[in-house]
Amino acid sequence: MSTYIVDSHCHLDHFQAGEEQDAVVARAAAAGIGRMVTIGTRLGEQAATVRAIADRHAQVFATVGIHPHNAGERDAPTVAELLREADHPKVIGLGESGLDYFYDKAPRPAQAEGFRAHIAAARESRLPLVVHARDADEDIAAILEDEHAKGDFPFVLHCFSSGAELARRAVAIGGYVSFSGMLTFPKSDAIRAIAAELPAERLLVETDSPYLAPVPLRGKRCEPAYVAHTAARLAEARGLGMAALAELTTANFHRLFQRSR
Repeated sequence: MSTYIVDSHCHLDHFQAGEEQDAVVARAAAAGIGRMVTIGTRLGEQAATVRAIADRHAQVFATVGIHPHNAGERDAPTVAELLREADHPKVIGLGESGLDYFYDKAPRPAQAEGFRAHIAAARESRLPLVVHARDADEDIAAILEDEHAKGDFPFVLHCFSSGAELARRAVAIGGYVSFSGMLTFPKSDAIRAIAAELPAERLLVETDSPYLAPVPLRGKRCEPAYVAHTAARLAEARGLGMAALAELTTANFHRLFQRSR
């Protein structure tokens, strides 16, 4: 297996279409980033955009879904609707979906209803669900566990910024945990401690670009090339060399996102 770093979560649609996106992807490749996943936040036009970006670049894949911020804009999607949007060879997952009680941009019942709909689609399709969790640890864990009791489904907690208990409960039911540039921030000792202790086979890295640029690039617009800095910090936390860390997270990525193989 080739050894490279994978950016398991970015928002390439936030970069200007065409030449700018091409340049971002080229810089990522030059930095050793072998795969990128651009994330869905709405169905319809936005889902079509991420699919088109994935079609344009061999090393880019996509997910489709409705972000919790947008959950109040429409009724919860049906499983059939989500799976229609995901019926594309470069779509390798669903979401992001979940709960965000920090911004509370959508009513919490609407967020929960949408989250459960995405889980049902992940269970039926076996496409992994990208989970957004912010200031909602207990409700995220409770919904994941309640839905897992109905049948397992693949998922990843993306851009992990929660407590150790949510990480533990997610991993216990088969989840993965993905770390962003926050892992490198000076005040992120608690997140680094969680990253150091989780099972190695459940770890991923990401940029969440254009957000959360890692140290030493904090304050700049983030892009997939920068995930190399986050990976280096995770390698340090785990006591691994970069080559070993890249091989580990790449293997984890392909195990979770089966369509990426």
